Amino acid sequence: MYEKYMLEALKEAELAYQLGEVPIGSIIVCDNQIIARSHNTRNFNNDIFGHAEINVINETSNIKLNWRLENCVLYVTLLPCPMCASAINQSRIKKVVCGTVPNNVNYSLIYNILNDNSYGKPVEIVTGVLEDECADLLKKFFSEKR
Repeated sequence: MYEKYMLEALKEAELAYQLGEVPIGSIIVCDNQIIARSHNTRNFNNDIFGHAEINVINETSNIKLNWRLENCVLYVTLLPCPMCASAINQSRIKKVVCGTVPNNVNYSLIYNILNDNSYGKPVEIVTGVLEDECADLLKKFFSEKR
């Protein structure tokens, strides 16, 4: 079930890769329909907030004319950073489906941010969906940069 949508997020990650961005892609699904899709654009737009997750949340909010994205599921090829995790929590997204989790990440920090009840309900987290494919694209990108 999750693989179908993660493949769409991977397509976005490929677009980021082609732009020379860190290849992270994201989509938001609501009622089994893709509402929005995006990828990293930090370098392309010279925007520190140009993370795939922030971009797709903004696009979905504009489409739905609402910043509250309850009943939406965010798919992302890499576990969100703390900034994105906070935005996900505050936007009321109900679930995050991740491709890969880097070895050097503080998973408990991200988990705690996503489950902070100060803003709404805890966010369900699913990891490891098409993990190898998501990780391989990132490895390819960074091996070419080094």
